[in-house]
Formats: sequence, C-alpha cells, structure tokens
Amino acid sequence: MIDDSMDQQGSDNVALGDVVPDHVVRSGQLPAMRYHDLPDAIPVRKMLGPGIILAGMALGSGEFILWPYITYRSGFVFFWAAILGVAMQYLINMEITRWTLATGETAVTGFCRLSKWWAPVFLLLNIIPWAVPAWATGAGELAIWLFWGAEHHNSQYDTVLAIVGLVTCGVLLTAGPVIYETVERIQFVLVTLVIVLVLGLTLFLVSDRTEAVAEMSRSVVTVGSPEYVPDLDAKMLLGALAFAGAGGTLNLAQSDYIKEKGYGMGKFIGRLTSPVTGKAEATSEIGFFFPINRANLDRWQTWWRNASLEHFFSFFVTCLVCLIALTLITYCLVFHRDGSRQIGEDQFAKHDLSFIFGEADVIQGQLGSIASGTFIVIGIAVLLTTEIGILDATSRISTNIVKTVWLRDQTSLSESRIYLGFLWATILLGIGLLMTAGSAIKQITVAASMNGGVMFLYSVVLLYLNTRSLPDVIRPSLWRRLAMSLIVLFFGYFTARAIWGLFG
Repeated sequence: MIDDSMDQQGSDNVALGDVVPDHVVRSGQLPAMRYHDLPDAIPVRKMLGPGIILAGMALGSGEFILWPYITYRSGFVFFWAAILGVAMQYLINMEITRWTLATGETAVTGFCRLSKWWAPVFLLLNIIPWAVPAWATGAGELAIWLFWGAEHHNSQYDTVLAIVGLVTCGVLLTAGPVIYETVERIQFVLVTLVIVLVLGLTLFLVSDRTEAVAEMSRSVVTVGSPEYVPDLDAKMLLGALAFAGAGGTLNLAQSDYIKEKGYGMGKFIGRLTSPVTGKAEATSEIGFFFPINRANLDRWQTWWRNASLEHFFSFFVTCLVCLIALTLITYCLVFHRDGSRQIGEDQFAKHDLSFIFGEADVIQGQLGSIASGTFIVIGIAVLLTTEIGILDATSRISTNIVKTVWLRDQTSLSESRIYLGFLWATILLGIGLLMTAGSAIKQITVAASMNGGVMFLYSVVLLYLNTRSLPDVIRPSLWRRLAMSLIVLFFGYFTARAIWGLFG
C-alpha cells in the first residue's frame, strides 16, 4: 500500500527537468540524472522480446552444448545445478532490469557511477572472454560433418566455414536499420523453431524412457557431485553454471534490450540504429529518474510486475524447458535402458563435438537420415544465432562504456558508429584467433568459465548498486538481497575452485 503523503526521499514536489540530488540517486562519477515522470506501463504481451533474445543466446551455449556434454560424460549427476543456474540468472537479470526500469541507464553505466575504474575493468571483461568465436567454430564443425562427412572434421575447412559464418553474422547486424529489431526477429524465429523441433524429438525418443525421467528427477533431489567423473573439472562446472542461461556479460545486455524496447525510463533514451542502413535517433547516455509520488510508484509497481512476468516466461521457462528436453534427448541417445553406453568409447574420450555426431548417428538409426540431418541443422542454426547475439550484446556493452565514460561530449562519434567499430573489430580479432584456437568445445568451455568469474564480480557490484544508489522504496526486498548474496557466494565458490585448479 502506497501512502499518498509519501515523501521519503524528498522528491515528490520537484519540477520535471530538475537535477536529481545525490541523496535520492547517487550520481557518482557521471553527471547527475534529471527528473522525468515514469511513463505508463505497457501490457505484458507487448513487452515480449528481451527475455527471448537472452534465451536464444542460452540455447547455443549451455542448452545445446555444455549441459548435453556433461550429461554425455556423467549422466544427470550434476543436473540440479542447471536448474539452479537458470533460477539464479533470472534473479540476476531482474536486478539488472531494476536499475534500467528506474533510470533508463544500463547497469554498466550504473557501475561506472560507483567508480571510474569499473569502465576499463568491464570493458576488458566484456571483450576477452568472448574474443574467440567458439560458436561460429562449432557451426563450421557441424556443417563439415553434415555435408562432407566425419573424415573432413578438424580440417582447415572448419576454420574457413567458421570465418564465413562470422562474417555473415556481422553483415546481418550491419544491414538491419534498427539493430535490436533485427536481433529480436532472428531470435524469435530461432527459439520458436527449436522448441517445436526439440519437443517433437523428445516425444519420439523419451516418451517410453521412463527410467531416464526418473533418473533425472532423482539426481535433482539428491544433489549429486560430479567430482569422480574424469575431466569434468571446476572450470567446466563453473562454465556450465554460467551458461545455464545466457551467461557472463550477456546478461548485462538485458539493460540495452529493455531500454531499446522502451521499458520504463528507457523510453526516453533512444535506440541504436545502423549507420549504414538506419536513420539516426536522438539518444542520451545519461538517464532520468522519477519523482517519488503515488502516481509514479503505482506505475513502477505495474512496470516491475509486467517485466517480472515477461522475463519469467520468455527466459526462465524457455531455458528450463530446453535444458530438460535437450539433456533428456542426450541421455536417451547415449545410454541404453540398463545404463550402458550405445555411443562408442572413442567418441566418449574426445573433447570436441563428436558426441553430437554420435547422437546424430543414433537418431539416424532410429528415425532415419532426415531426422539426423535436421538435428545437425538445428545445431548449426542455434550456434550461428548465438554468435549473432554475442556479437551484438558485447558490441553494445562496449559501446555504452566508451560513449558514456570517455566520449560523451564527442558529437561526431555517434553510438551507432562506435557500435559498428566494435562489431567489426571483434570479428577481425576472432578471425585472427581462429588460426590458433582449439576445438569448439574447448573454446566454449574457456569462454564459459571466464564468464562465470565475471558473473561473480558483477553480481557483487549489482547488489551494491541497487541497495545503495536507489531510493529505499524501489530497492530490492530483503529476500531478494539474501538471494543475491547467496548467488554471490555460489559463483564465488566455483570461481575460487576454478582458479585453484588452474594454479594449484
């Protein structure tokens, strides 16, 4: 219940356009925000998009690669952590959403308000873990197997196709007039197609495998540990936890997506357009804040409720359904009913995408070559659209940092031009690294483990930002603060284990 007389922050009688004082929202290292009324909330059905984009990126990392790979090597012994990982990322993403709904700024801009040093730190953490184009590499490996056969796998053709895929992703992002709309359309089509095909495949392969469903359920309840399984080290486990959803700095792109969708105060910031095919829009690097009064707080509660519902169904439910379906499919393809393996030990011993080729062989034996080919095509589409999402998200975050902190007053360098520079610089860097990089599964594992450590760091900063820089009335509730604290401890534990395993 909101009290009509609420003036807790002393901001309900201010004039719109006035500077927001530090005792309301801390300005820190950047210029202070200005007051603007919160716009009316839009219906949930019109808010769909940002959660789907993150779920689409999750499909190509955790859902299709890492968690099936862990299931392939150890069964369901660690699957409880996949469910926990998705739940933790939902809570993290909603705290990212909180800052952007209230201010129109990205969470990274909020971090830079706390200290000028967060700008170079997060710029590096946003570039380094994603530098190697692991997903384009994986799509190239699958395409080689599909069109030319296993004997050409791990040849120079993998690299050539990876480069072609990477450049194609860059062209698609450059060609779209409004970049967000391009990414949203691609991810909507992909996620819908994958869910339909995966659920259909699950129906054929899992419907009579009640022992597989029972084993998955039992592992979730018993909370097993995979430590006895060879080669599933802390680095792999940290990466799998990070990629149970979108993972790493990709979650921070939630701010950019809801801002461009016009959620909350993001309505007044402007969108990122292509400098080649799009029309420039007026943008602001510095956000706004609303006066604390009954009307604005009523709107805030509606925005928060609708954003929570949208992200729960489009991100949490989508990721969970795909995780369950794809790991069940993997288990039923890898293991017989008695628990013995039906995929050869030679493929089991490898550390690349051979386990997916083994799954395709089993599918071909049970359902025919069309079904196995469709499975591989799904994998190629998932990996390439994930690469598109990664290129877009990381370029957005880097652009936001550079423009807001260092080039805010440079009118000749628009956000769109900086974005395009980061996009193609990332692609060129990726092409260079492809010459020396290992297999796709190794690249994804390294990227995932580094991003797990990044998630530990920004979860700490995010918790501090929302509990110290926002007014009391819209800060996280006590249970959310406790949940975020536990998330910090959880990722901190696995980060410490991964570092110990690396140097110990």
